[in-house]
Amino acid sequence: MYIALDLESEEPIYTQLRNQIIAGIARGELKPGEALPSVRSLAADIGINFHTVNKAYQLLKQEGFILIHRQKGVVVNPDGTPLADEVYLAQLKTRLQPLIAESVCRNVSAEEFLRMCQQLYNEF
Repeated sequence: MYIALDLESEEPIYTQLRNQIIAGIARGELKPGEALPSVRSLAADIGINFHTVNKAYQLLKQEGFILIHRQKGVVVNPDGTPLADEVYLAQLKTRLQPLIAESVCRNVSAEEFLRMCQQLYNEF
């Protein structure tokens, strides 16, 4: 899987890394049980601080996307990603609200917004 980080972005690097790993899982580029590079190895490969990679990995672990074993290393959760529950759906709604509000302020129609969502969803 190719990782492309925008070092000039306002979005933190660990968030970009987290999001790209989740996208890789969603696209099937990263399979359940597949090994990921160690924190130090990935940091060296993409030229960022290992603490940044560690932070992304810890978030992914907390969210159930990966497992971190002392002996096996980092792997995509072999049981797959936990399914959406009420807590996740509430968080999703909270994260979508500002995007929808900004779209309304910028006169993006509901149809255009939904079309974009559908197009992006279909990419996965």
